[in-house]
Amino acid sequence: MEINKYIDHTNLKMDATSEDIAKLCREAIEYNFETVCVHPYYVSLAKDLLKNTNIGVCTVVGFPLGMNTPKTKAFEAVEAIELGADEIDMVINIAALKDQNYDYVKDESSTSANLNNSSIERIGFVVRTSDIWVDDISVTKLIAPVVKTH
Repeated sequence: MEINKYIDHTNLKMDATSEDIAKLCREAIEYNFETVCVHPYYVSLAKDLLKNTNIGVCTVVGFPLGMNTPKTKAFEAVEAIELGADEIDMVINIAALKDQNYDYVKDESSTSANLNNSSIERIGFVVRTSDIWVDDISVTKLIAPVVKTH
């Protein structure tokens, strides 16, 4: 098993520079990681630096808190795809989860998951586990199967 193919080499620091992203991409090439994960601002740069490789570009939607509306997250995802993202990681709205507004969480997740664009390889849903309790984690397991992708 090649563990490196399960690694998303990530730089989501708020002060990351173009050189930091270039270094991230060089390391991803050296170790043959599955993807690099960068802020949407750097998707085009990473895509260009990784052309002619099999390494994908991942970006985040609703990062870091997940407090954006479903429409905003969908817009972010569409724009990221247009910039060249191969994978999207969407941060789930923890406030809605803690408020037990499960329909809202399902709606925002399915809105992003059902983007009608065949160029996207994966959409992941991120739950900041430091912000939730065990009961909340159990609920995310119930919500996840409801989300269908194309």
